[in-house]
Amino acid sequence: MKPQISIIIPTYNEAKYISSCLSFLERQTFKAKEIIIVDDGSTDKTVETLSEFRILRQVHKGAGAARNLGAKHAVGDILVFVDADMEFEADFLKHLVTPIVAGKSRGTFSKQEFVKNWDNPQARSWSYCLGLKDNRLIPGNYPDTAPVFRAILKSEFDRVGGFDEDRGYDDDWSLSEKLGYQAIATDAVYYHHNPDSYLEIFRQARWRASQKYKLSLIRNLAFPPYNLAKLFFTCGTVIGLIFPRNRK
Repeated sequence: MKPQISIIIPTYNEAKYISSCLSFLERQTFKAKEIIIVDDGSTDKTVETLSEFRILRQVHKGAGAARNLGAKHAVGDILVFVDADMEFEADFLKHLVTPIVAGKSRGTFSKQEFVKNWDNPQARSWSYCLGLKDNRLIPGNYPDTAPVFRAILKSEFDRVGGFDEDRGYDDDWSLSEKLGYQAIATDAVYYHHNPDSYLEIFRQARWRASQKYKLSLIRNLAFPPYNLAKLFFTCGTVIGLIFPRNRK
């Protein structure tokens, strides 16, 4: 019997992107059993935008808690975690879950992640600030395993109790640590929106500075700002290191 897929999307003030994300998911060649949206205490019009979809709601606890809540209510054999600001090629789900369906892996990710708004100067500057040279968000030479899962067997997720909700920014790494293994790479192609304004660059830099595995961002402070984006990135990183944010 063909395994069933549950897609889980945490949202927090994502009214700008969520409708587009859902429209791309609905056009997938490999159909999901359900799409579960978990709103993490949005204060914008996200919930109103999603009136036609199944929505679970919680007070603002963070993405890890939202994903856990979605997984608790999921009926699928395979859980797929995506973000509200993503868009996808039509065969994204097919490529992402094929190794799991074939019994070759218990969980997967994809290195084929690209910047959707690459033509926006601030969005492009964000990638440059992170040391990325083109519109790829994951370098082509990245290893074929990774600690962050895009898809995983629900039985495996449930076995370890899901994500660590107290972890903060890098809660998505906690799953692989609890499982004792990492996700394997696929060719599923998808797109993410980079911050597209100086304010968003500042906010994202502050947020990312709280993530343990990305403290290499500190190296950016050693270089003088070469444009306004770099300046806002640097200021946000400094503030994020001094006053860390634990929730998205």
